[in-house]
Amino acid sequence: MEVMKPGTKQDWRRPEKAVLIAELKPVHPQPLERRSGCETWSAEFSPDGSYFAWSLGHGMVKLVPWPLEESSGSPTRSATWCKNYLSNAGQQENGNPKEKTLDCRQTVWSLAFGPRSSKDRTRHRRDCQPASFCDLFSSLVLATGLNDGHIKVWEVLTGHLLFNLTGHQDVVRDLTFAPNGGLTLVSGSRDQTLRIWDLTKGGKTAHVLTGHKQWVYCCRVSPDCSMIASVSGEKSVFLWSMRSYTFIRKLEGHKNCVISCDFSPDGAVLVTASLDTQVYLWDPYTGESLMQLSFAVSDVRLRSVRFSPEGLYFATVADDRDLRIWALGMDRPIIESPAPHNPVTNGLCCAFSPQGGVLATGTRDGQVQFWRTLRVVPSLRHLSRVSLRQSVSSHQVMALPLPKKMKDFLTYRTLLTCHENNSLHHLQEVIALN
Repeated sequence: MEVMKPGTKQDWRRPEKAVLIAELKPVHPQPLERRSGCETWSAEFSPDGSYFAWSLGHGMVKLVPWPLEESSGSPTRSATWCKNYLSNAGQQENGNPKEKTLDCRQTVWSLAFGPRSSKDRTRHRRDCQPASFCDLFSSLVLATGLNDGHIKVWEVLTGHLLFNLTGHQDVVRDLTFAPNGGLTLVSGSRDQTLRIWDLTKGGKTAHVLTGHKQWVYCCRVSPDCSMIASVSGEKSVFLWSMRSYTFIRKLEGHKNCVISCDFSPDGAVLVTASLDTQVYLWDPYTGESLMQLSFAVSDVRLRSVRFSPEGLYFATVADDRDLRIWALGMDRPIIESPAPHNPVTNGLCCAFSPQGGVLATGTRDGQVQFWRTLRVVPSLRHLSRVSLRQSVSSHQVMALPLPKKMKDFLTYRTLLTCHENNSLHHLQEVIALN
């Protein structure tokens, strides 16, 4: 991929083609091959970037050390390579983290990593007793949402099952940990509820949030842990207070089921994707729509949306299996994946590496693909905005004695007026890297 240099201009009217750098393909026993149940419904990177988790179908989750090591086979064209995974545990080599396979015995619909691991603590715990509740604060854990409504929580280092959380009456469609490094887990289910679990208390009880009238597809906790966003088979986005466990407001504008959502790293913008082929950018504090994006292909249904780690880009995947990466302030994608050579299957999920530069996508045929994405250094003014907005709401910004243009920038209101000069708006916020 040609990377933009500071001070140069690029024709953003034509999206670049994304570069595929790696691929993971499951190898299932012959009776299971190409049968329903092989979908990759969820794929996630750990917060510290040490592991990649992949639901490879038929109740199995693979934990792969990240970054990937090149397979012993010859690399394919364009410096991409492919690795096949059998459904069995990998071997530990030279004391390094090893691949693990978790057998959940139910279809795995959702994955979420918990707190960052502590290298000092985990160095002495490689062999293997499950963590105590206190140790969990320094252990990397993975939660898996299952077809039967159960949530299984595993210790990544050992592969031990820590908790089996019960309460949901249907598929656990999404999971997310509070991003404050604690052990608060939020789950969304087809039983039309969200549940908030405190794993420090063993997950024995949960706060239940009711109000959705359709299946819950996705839930996210804001970076400051003040609110939860959830979307379902309805046309609205629901916002909830994380402090009082009460409903705050609905965000309305989509014309079909809202399928996915994500907060920007500073929590000031919420992005939502719908089966109506539209993406909305919202101010979650005021409920105002900041920008609306539509796909040129009207029959493409979106499946997943995610913000990049620095908050200047977001990615979408859709039924046509195409990956699109969008820059904040621009009304068309800047990167698209090339048309697949294999038969088209639905794109289902996507996730950015926490270090940036890589995006993973999962598809209905059980594969995971890794794409090279833009690596940029955000401008100082964007970094300052992120730093401020992590702890200051839109209402608080508007009350500050600042010029209107500065308030508009800090609250992302500039997205409302940037269409005419959208490429310039974006270039002001980044310095690209090789």
